[in-house]
Amino acid sequence: MAAGAPPRATALDPARVDMTAALASVDLPSPVLTASGCAAAGRELDRFFDVTQLGAVVTKSIMLAPRSGRATPRMAETPSGMLNSIGLQGPGIEEFLAHDLAWLRERGARAVVSIAGGSVEDYAELATRLAGAEGVTALEVNISCPNVESRGQVFACDPAAASAVLSAVRRRTPARVPVLAKLSPDVTDIVEVARACVDAGADGLSMINTLLGMVIDTTTMRPALAGVTGGLSGPAIRPVAVRCIWQVRAAMPDVPILGMGGVRTGLDALELVLAGANAVCVGTATFNDPSAPLRVQRELREALAERGIARLADAVGAAHPQVTAAATAATA
Repeated sequence: MAAGAPPRATALDPARVDMTAALASVDLPSPVLTASGCAAAGRELDRFFDVTQLGAVVTKSIMLAPRSGRATPRMAETPSGMLNSIGLQGPGIEEFLAHDLAWLRERGARAVVSIAGGSVEDYAELATRLAGAEGVTALEVNISCPNVESRGQVFACDPAAASAVLSAVRRRTPARVPVLAKLSPDVTDIVEVARACVDAGADGLSMINTLLGMVIDTTTMRPALAGVTGGLSGPAIRPVAVRCIWQVRAAMPDVPILGMGGVRTGLDALELVLAGANAVCVGTATFNDPSAPLRVQRELREALAERGIARLADAVGAAHPQVTAAATAATA
């Protein structure tokens, strides 16, 4: 046994593990969700498993107007990951409300709607349009977008800009609907941005978004992506996600966190939970295993049972020294 490791608990029957997850004011039946951008609005995955069994479907980020996205090629494989430069292609808010959100509602799936914009006003208008829509479980505010009013600086990289967006969205969103700020790891101090978002009214945080990366094709000797740079996702970024979640949980112990970044297995999900995530998203893994979210959910339940943990909530942040010390004192 490793030094400082807790004693091995008696394994439980997986069926006895309480997998409910609390995300701000919302209680989810499962801690596993899809990740934004990897399954559109869930229709594709519903062909492989019942999406209502997940905690929620996190939709692809929606913008006010239809958007064709960037030129191809848009994706490139990397060691233990992939780059994407899709450019937020989408149908726009009207089409989303009429078709995608309507389908999720009729299907009985919980919907976390991701929104994106080029200005504070864009985000505010999207929140306004969604305020009266039925079937919205939560809003995820994707602030990893260029601010067209500030020389294209990404909102998530500027605490003041991030704060302005979250404040505008929170004011226009019904109190019953949690607002989550999706954070970028491409910053010097992610805690500073997280605190700015929460102080502005965010009910929780989604972390992390992709990391900015680049691939050069050594045959053509040119960038592999038409957009030159793209977002790195997949197993390669999981240690970064764990680090970011750990730092924010340590600094802000009461803030709900939806964790994501390189989750392929139940043990990967458990790692994010131990770092401080209340729930987790599965994204890139679905490209080669469409059933990955449901499989990860099953494996996470089994991993908790093997460790004698009867409730998912008891594992949240358990790797932090203060949490471990409190648990030890409670059982002494």
